[in-house]
Amino acid sequence: MRFGKFELISLSDGIMRVDGGAMFGVVPRVFWEKTNQPDEKNRISIGVNPLLIKADGCNILVDTGNGDKFSEKLLKIYGIERDTALLESLSDAGLRPEGIDIVINTHLHFDHCGGNTFVDKSGKLQPTFPNARYIVQKAEWEDATNTNELTKASYLPENYMPLMDAGYVDILDGNIELFPGVTVVMTPGHNRGHQSVKIESEGKTAFFLGDMIPTAAHIPLSYIMGYDLYPLELLEVKRKILREALEGDWLMIFEHDPETRMGYLKEANGKLTIIPSLSSNKADKY
Repeated sequence: MRFGKFELISLSDGIMRVDGGAMFGVVPRVFWEKTNQPDEKNRISIGVNPLLIKADGCNILVDTGNGDKFSEKLLKIYGIERDTALLESLSDAGLRPEGIDIVINTHLHFDHCGGNTFVDKSGKLQPTFPNARYIVQKAEWEDATNTNELTKASYLPENYMPLMDAGYVDILDGNIELFPGVTVVMTPGHNRGHQSVKIESEGKTAFFLGDMIPTAAHIPLSYIMGYDLYPLELLEVKRKILREALEGDWLMIFEHDPETRMGYLKEANGKLTIIPSLSSNKADKY
């Protein structure tokens, strides 16, 4: 199935479990548990769903999931299960790692760029996608390489420093069209340098949200994560993007929703909701 001239394929790097309170910030559990049932550790399951864009011969991968470099301790803490890992999902979509031309990292938190690199048989870190340019925003690179007590747990240098050392990284500063119809758009709030991806073809628009709006349950303006470092800035960014998406009938693409991968924004009785157009935990196309 195609999106204008392009093909959009929602991939999977499995699921992970994160604290429900952190995922929904100031929203009380009595509200969010209706759609996101927590486990005995108060963790909810979220999807890890990178996006493949097949665009006129250019293969663009948006985010790379958790990867396979985690210790057993971290696997247990985050409840990571990779029954379908990214490269398997990519293979199901008909591509090998060598076939990826561009990797866009919405940001450099480990669950979005862990698959950037892998450890080879000699124990050396290598780029997972050896023919790709890796795209990162300047503000995000600065924060990832200058962490503090609040941010250092989210940034794991093995996911990105070897790429810079080997000359694979392109540092951008602001909104840029990387390929005709594929534009990175600054959407700060989760962190300073967060970028989303706007896809336009034959009068249609899709928008990969990243952690700006991680799941369909985060559509309400006040549903902002405890992980979001700049909540008030994010509130205004959400307000703007949701207004444009509603008016333009954009396809919204969620990176962390365990069920709804894509959907259209609708307004009824003053409330915004998502009408799903794709729900799955496997590699699917829209």
